[in-house]
Amino acid sequence: MSTLAPLRLLREPSNASEGNQSNATVGASGGWCQGVDIPNELFLALGLVSLVENLLVVAAILKNRNLHSPTYYFICCLAVSDMLVSISNLAEMLFMLLLEHGVLVMRPSIVRHMDSVIDMLICSSVVSSLSFLGVIAVDRYITIFYALRYHSIMTLQRAVVTMASVWLVSTVSSTVLITYYRSNTILLCLIGFFLFMLVLMLVLYIHMFALARHHLHSISSQQKPPTAHRGGSLKGAVTLTILLGVFFICWGPFFFHLILIVTCPTNPFCTCFCSYFNLFLILIICNSVIDPLIYAFRSQELRRTLREVVTCSW
Repeated sequence: MSTLAPLRLLREPSNASEGNQSNATVGASGGWCQGVDIPNELFLALGLVSLVENLLVVAAILKNRNLHSPTYYFICCLAVSDMLVSISNLAEMLFMLLLEHGVLVMRPSIVRHMDSVIDMLICSSVVSSLSFLGVIAVDRYITIFYALRYHSIMTLQRAVVTMASVWLVSTVSSTVLITYYRSNTILLCLIGFFLFMLVLMLVLYIHMFALARHHLHSISSQQKPPTAHRGGSLKGAVTLTILLGVFFICWGPFFFHLILIVTCPTNPFCTCFCSYFNLFLILIICNSVIDPLIYAFRSQELRRTLREVVTCSW
């Protein structure tokens, strides 16, 4: 296992070590494309911080009845997806350290099976995070454009079905991804899913902010104060847009890495970029750390409940 033992299909091009061209590429880029040596302690620290933060978000949403709504249930699921990233990272690091220090002795076949299970957790968190960001965007869109019909459109039953469907699809897709990890078709499907969700969210948010801008312009021309509902919806849209931006910054290099694996596995530039995979993993974990902070600072109700949870004011 490597320094972090990341997903074998995502760490490097499957044919990067085949043929004279790859050897020449490695030799040519070896002087300036050595990647980034990130200490294991940093992965462990970020994983622990992310795990604690997202646990607090889940506990706060479950504790406060005012947060028992489809929107916050979706946010809770997104926090669970972030927790999967943290748990898989911590499990992999501990598993590696125990093996390296001889505390844990296993047959190579068992080690491979354990690595596959951890890889499935990571893949499931990728798909579920993307899916719930898209679901939250659609939910916010319905809140703004169909405010009077929101509770009839987004019922609790439909929310539960949506959440169950996302988790089911995430589990199945991660299993397929790990099983057929050498197929470029699988990687193309993952890249296509990322681009589809990104375009969907961008279109929804642009439409929401266009409406908000038109609404604020109408208010200013009539010199009327904005309604609480519109103000809250706009604030929610801003929050989710920040989440989208952070997600794109943190996950963008990872998906660009996948694109390079498919399109140019032996190109010197691609090989060099792929050597920084550990840095991309750090960005992914940072996304799990940042998301709960955005929830806390943007939602007064959630911020108050988090304070109560931290101080054990049950």
